[in-house]
Amino acid sequence: MTARLADIAAQAGVSEATVSRVLNGKPGVAAGTRESVLAALDVLGYERPVRLRRRSAGLVGLITPELENPIFPALAQVIGQSLTRQGYTPVLATQTPGGSTEDELTEMLVDRGVSGIIFVSGLHADTTADMDRYEQLRAQGVPYVLVDGFSPKVQAPFISPDDRAAMRLAVTHLAALGHTRIGLAVGPKRFVPVLRKIEGFTAAMEDSLGLTRAEAEALVQHSLYTLEGGQAATTALIAAGCTAVVCASDMMALGAIRAARQAGLDVPKDISVVGFDDSPLIAFTDPPLTTIRKPVTAMGQAAVRALLEEIGGTPAPHSEFVFMPELVVRGSTASGPAPK
Repeated sequence: MTARLADIAAQAGVSEATVSRVLNGKPGVAAGTRESVLAALDVLGYERPVRLRRRSAGLVGLITPELENPIFPALAQVIGQSLTRQGYTPVLATQTPGGSTEDELTEMLVDRGVSGIIFVSGLHADTTADMDRYEQLRAQGVPYVLVDGFSPKVQAPFISPDDRAAMRLAVTHLAALGHTRIGLAVGPKRFVPVLRKIEGFTAAMEDSLGLTRAEAEALVQHSLYTLEGGQAATTALIAAGCTAVVCASDMMALGAIRAARQAGLDVPKDISVVGFDDSPLIAFTDPPLTTIRKPVTAMGQAAVRALLEEIGGTPAPHSEFVFMPELVVRGSTASGPAPK
């Protein structure tokens, strides 16, 4: 027990006596200090005493399209932590190919009496999907917030990164390095974030390099948001003479690097690659990936704030909250090839 108290005290930055007071429910401990001790218990993997277990204010569903792309677990962690701090219990529901659909997961969460739902990259981002499903959910009295994707047909708070600005950052960076043939590898065209990235890309190509919209769109390749998708798209862009590729996700960017190496090209000496998301561990790839950092923490916290306002009966504005991304320059971009 003494060893355990010492471990918890060291982790929380307090005395063993303070830890003992918290664990025994004694008064005279500041709320912030108490939270630090409880956090230390959680970090070290100790079970909280029954009297210190937080009573949940309710369940909140979080529906994601997958967990293979590391950006989704990262966002889920931010949202889960924010909900827990507010006393709610997050319930993660993930779609799987051939498994549960978004509608089925939504029905399951509603049947379990969730206080609200946060949808990440769901059908709301698909321009071909029927948006009536969200109005039906609202009619059931279930508050919700939508992340990554916007539809004017849905009256709800939306949380998005500025995809157009992200492409401007990437293209401006590559053009400044001397690249004149810059390609874009993105997902299927029916998704709102993809359409916005194309808009930002073509506008930036016109401003930085003087290309027409048609000339810039000829350098866009659509594929899947996977390593294999990025590889396929980049193979086509290399064949089109591109010396730099901007990818719509870090996973696609890793596929782009693989495509370059299979073509006998060096990254970044022969071809530069820019990712999107700044997923966990992406700084440790070979080479470390230049990427557009998605403001995951700010977006996740904003989604929770908006949902809790909806749950509390003071709805957030039914509009889109747009967050500015950031260019993170690492080792996968370099000067373009010298003119022949």
